[in-house]
Amino acid sequence: MPVHAFAVTVYVIWLRELKKYFRERTRLLAMLGQPLLYLLIMGQGLRAMFQLNIEGFDYLSFMYPGIVAMTILFTSMFASVSIIWDREFGFLKEVLVAPVPRSAIAVGKALGGSTTALMQGTILLVLAPLAGLSLSLPAVVQILPLLLLMAFAITSLGTLVAAHTESMEGFHMIMNFIIVPLFLLSGAFFPIGMAPEWMQPLMKLNPVAYGVDALRNIMFEASPAKDFIVFYPLYYDVLVLLGFSFVMIILSITAFNKTE
Repeated sequence: MPVHAFAVTVYVIWLRELKKYFRERTRLLAMLGQPLLYLLIMGQGLRAMFQLNIEGFDYLSFMYPGIVAMTILFTSMFASVSIIWDREFGFLKEVLVAPVPRSAIAVGKALGGSTTALMQGTILLVLAPLAGLSLSLPAVVQILPLLLLMAFAITSLGTLVAAHTESMEGFHMIMNFIIVPLFLLSGAFFPIGMAPEWMQPLMKLNPVAYGVDALRNIMFEASPAKDFIVFYPLYYDVLVLLGFSFVMIILSITAFNKTE
């Protein structure tokens, strides 16, 4: 496979996904409004219900990394819906019969969805003071690549599902079945170490849980709460996300290679 052909195809698919995103005003409004809803409504509502016995640290601050991860999760997974649209309108068939590497199509789709998810997650980083957090520049520099890695892992999973799904209805049904347990078992509402023993193995199998834990590693580096709410070292979280990303993108490429 020529490297140049692969790179050009990935770039074209990636650029097309971004252009589609910015041309749809409703998605742009959602990009701005969805994080605010998560932070101001869900975060503030749960903040009034739960209290942490940690001085200078409340539940909204604890949940903030989970809200960021939830934004990445939802945006990344549903970014893959473009594959279904492309199949229904015939664009995907034209791309598949073109003399370009099919693996580049899967990678381009995953990178396009990852980029849009990263932009939405970045908006939430700007809103960190609303959650009582002050993120330093070094912390932001660490968080942005982590968000991109999380987004790529989840978008690759969505791409894999979309590659095996024929209808829009079937895609949304499967996505809802996947997203809900991924979010509920991510540790967004409670850390892995404080979950019931029967639930902890399920949370350890959830890649999103490692993303949430990694965000807390970075955001609460200097916080007295870190020892209570962080479960794994940062390097371990990153390695798990890298491994999951690699497996998902390989399976996505295999699925596209088998598509007729």
